[in-house]
Amino acid sequence: MRDRVKPREQIAGILFALPFIIGFLVFMAYPLCKAVYFSFTDYPFLNEPVFIGLRKYVRMFGDPVFWQSLRNTIVFALMSVPFSLGISVLLALLLNNKVKAPGVWRTIIFVPSLVPSVASAMLWLWLLNGKDGLVNHLLGTKIQWLTSETLVLPTLAFIGFWGVGQTVVIFLAGLQDIPTEMYEAAEIDGANALQRLFHVTLPMLSPVIFFNLVMGIIGAWSVFDGPYILTGGGGTNRSAYFYAMYIRDAAFLQTDVGYASAMACVQFLIVMTLTALVIWSSKRWVHYR
Repeated sequence: MRDRVKPREQIAGILFALPFIIGFLVFMAYPLCKAVYFSFTDYPFLNEPVFIGLRKYVRMFGDPVFWQSLRNTIVFALMSVPFSLGISVLLALLLNNKVKAPGVWRTIIFVPSLVPSVASAMLWLWLLNGKDGLVNHLLGTKIQWLTSETLVLPTLAFIGFWGVGQTVVIFLAGLQDIPTEMYEAAEIDGANALQRLFHVTLPMLSPVIFFNLVMGIIGAWSVFDGPYILTGGGGTNRSAYFYAMYIRDAAFLQTDVGYASAMACVQFLIVMTLTALVIWSSKRWVHYR
């Protein structure tokens, strides 16, 4: 028979959870509800919102800039998320082996992720300058990394590798949590290094991969400041004009809060749908001990 929770303990539990509940309601639930409401209104900053139904959504789905920003974000996510996860797993595997001065290597990999995105964007802007950037100087070329319509998205995806330090640390913690007995049993069964990687390491690391995959999807759909600085607001012919950039421009440049809210609601639904699909698929490839 289960012990009943005493009223005093119930009150204590509620009090401990109260700061989170208040923070969630004030900073998450309330703004989300207001955004949904504003998406059905015509709301310039200086006037009161006027209910207009689905007009903002009709306008959005007929807006070529909306579709271009959506396409750019999808392409960027498809390039950056798998690339970042793959590189992070590889670096974590290397650091998990017996390398010399592991603390030094961990620091070298982790520190760049602590640099503010604006500062790192300015650094990359200097490195990849099409006229006199350091990269072009070393290569002896004049490649327009950030202004070429075909190169800008792959370049931005590569730059995203700059901040994988935190992801590497999470993967490294997951690797060190795998019991050594499993590797010993695999060796006794005659498994080589590659077989141990695919049949022991990656399956045991799958919960961490799942977590970082979800966070990577959310991050890719909210990317803004770095690409905005690097491309000067979206690149040539909006070739690097991301979804979050269009939301910002609609809200603060066009002062159309209703339209920006409608796009934000669609973004929320897209991210929630993708997250739900990942969670649904995780039953087949995520293994818990």
